Amino acid sequence: MSENAAKIRKIGILTSGGDSPGMNAAIRAVTRYALMRGIEVMGIYEGYRGLINGKNYIKKFNAHDVSNIIDEGGTILYSARCPEFKEREGIEKAAKNCRELGIDGLITIGGDGTFRGAYDLSTMFGIPCIGIPGTIDNDITATDYTLGFDTAVNTTMQMIDRLRDTCESHARCYVAEVMGNNAGYIALYSAIAVGAAAVAIKERPFDEDAAIKKMMQSRQAGKRNFIVVVSEGANLDAEELAKKIQAVTASHDMEIETRFARFAHVVRGGSPTLRDRMTAAKMGVAAVDLLLSGKTNMFMCERHGEIVGTDIMVANFADKKYKSTFDPKVAQKFDPSEGEKFNTKVRAEIDSLVAERIAEIDKLLALAENISNYTSIE
Repeated sequence: MSENAAKIRKIGILTSGGDSPGMNAAIRAVTRYALMRGIEVMGIYEGYRGLINGKNYIKKFNAHDVSNIIDEGGTILYSARCPEFKEREGIEKAAKNCRELGIDGLITIGGDGTFRGAYDLSTMFGIPCIGIPGTIDNDITATDYTLGFDTAVNTTMQMIDRLRDTCESHARCYVAEVMGNNAGYIALYSAIAVGAAAVAIKERPFDEDAAIKKMMQSRQAGKRNFIVVVSEGANLDAEELAKKIQAVTASHDMEIETRFARFAHVVRGGSPTLRDRMTAAKMGVAAVDLLLSGKTNMFMCERHGEIVGTDIMVANFADKKYKSTFDPKVAQKFDPSEGEKFNTKVRAEIDSLVAERIAEIDKLLALAENISNYTSIE
C-alpha cells in the first residue's frame, strides 16, 4: 500500500440531489473496491443532511450491504435537501462528524450542487472529497456523460414509442414534455431516436410557426402521426404549444388533433442500463483510486471515452460560463476571477469544455432537423 493510501483508512460515501439510475451501481463499486483495498467504508444516509446529523445516519458497510443493488434504480443511501449545508455552521458540523467517526475522505455522488458542497467541505475544513456525476440531465459541462442519462433517455424513448402507436391510429400529434432541467439532452436524444417532427430546448430558440408549417406540409404528403418533444426548461409552455398546433392547423382546414403529455419523474426511475452500470463501475473504482492517491476537490468525468479526474472548480466555472445564458456570444464574456488558480492554461481548458458542449448541441439539433423532414424543403 502506498504512503498516501495508508493515510486513508476509512471513507464515507453519500448520494445527494436528484436520484438517478446507476447510483446504486456506483455505491456498490466504491464499497467493494475500497474493501478489497483494505479500506473501511461508511454509508451515509440522506446525503449531506445525514452527514450533519451524524451517527444514526451513518452505517459501516460490508460487502453484503451492497449485494443485489446493481440493478436497482434510485439510491439505497437515499437523498434529501439540506439548506443547512449551504451555511458555514452546517459544513463545520459535518466536518466534525467526519473527524469523530474517523472518516478520512468522502466520495459524493450527485450533480453540480453536490460537488459544490464537497468543495466547501474540503477547502474549508480539510476533508478530502472526490465526486461521481449522477444526474439524468447530463448537464455537467465538464463531462461527456453522467450516470442515469442513458437509462432516462431510453425510458423516454420507450414512452414516446407507445404514444406514437396511438398517434398513428388516430392521426394525432402528441407534444411530450420531458425532464432535463435546463439541459436539452434528454429531449434531443429522444427526439432523434423516435423521429420527432420537432424538438424544443432551452439552449436554442424554437420557431413554433415553422414547426407547425412543416407538420402541415407533412400531413399534406400523407403523414398521420406527429411527435413534438419539449424539454422542461425550454422557453415555452408545452401545453399551450399543443393547443396552438391544433388551433393553427384547424384554421388552415387541416386540423391535427393534438394532445399533451408530461412524463415527469417516472423518467428518473427504473433499472439502470448496461451503459449506466458499466460507467458506474469504472467511475467508482477510479474515484477510490484518486482518493487513495491523495487527491481531493476532483470529480470523475468521461471525456472522449476515457474516465478522468477534473478539478471541481474548473467544472463549476465551466458550468457557469455555459449555463448562464446558453448564448455563445455572451458566454465568451464570462471571466472567472479566482487569482492564480485561473491562469491562461485553466481558462483555455474552461473555454474548450464550453466550446465542445455548444458544438455538440448544435450538431444534435442539426441532426434532428435534417432527418425529421417528410417533404423536400423549397
